[in-house]
Amino acid sequence: MNDTPVVGVLALQGDVREHLIALAAADAVARPVRRPEELAEVDGLVIPGGESTTISKLAALFGLLEPLRARVRAGMPVYGTCAGMIMLADKILDPRSGQETFGGIDMIVRRNAFGRQNESFEAAVDMKGVDGDPVEGVFIRAPWVESVGARVEVLAEHGGHIVAVRQDNVLATSFHPELTGDHRVHGLFVAMVRGSAAPGAL
Repeated sequence: MNDTPVVGVLALQGDVREHLIALAAADAVARPVRRPEELAEVDGLVIPGGESTTISKLAALFGLLEPLRARVRAGMPVYGTCAGMIMLADKILDPRSGQETFGGIDMIVRRNAFGRQNESFEAAVDMKGVDGDPVEGVFIRAPWVESVGARVEVLAEHGGHIVAVRQDNVLATSFHPELTGDHRVHGLFVAMVRGSAAPGAL
């Protein structure tokens, strides 16, 4: 891989376009991913917000569930926002019937923890690994992390709840940085993708 990593955005549902724009602004080649062969061509992947149950069903329908789990297990960098955070959890506190996740982070996540759509809000979030001012977090039917395992680094909290985490090459936030025009969180993720391809890295 050269200095410009290829980062996919899982394009089954959610705000795919906004993530593609943010990744391009963070000096990555950004591509939508809908099929296993497209997944095989990327160095990292963003799982956008949307509806986690729908993403789970569509991933199975498009034949992406097992290939994506395999890539996560193999160390591919992945970043999930909102519903994407739920999809990266090893356990959901209140899953819908038949809901599956990709896994990757040893955490328990509560769906819609911050309330329904009409209770969406924005808040300044101090996030480890992001230099400068706090990140403006957009919380839309957002989850929070109930608990994490020993290998998980908590990167941010809001209102006493965990809203950003990292485990090895997997990053997740409850909020949507792609909606703010501030591309620093995507910059952090692109740096993770570059680092994962360095000699001696996973």
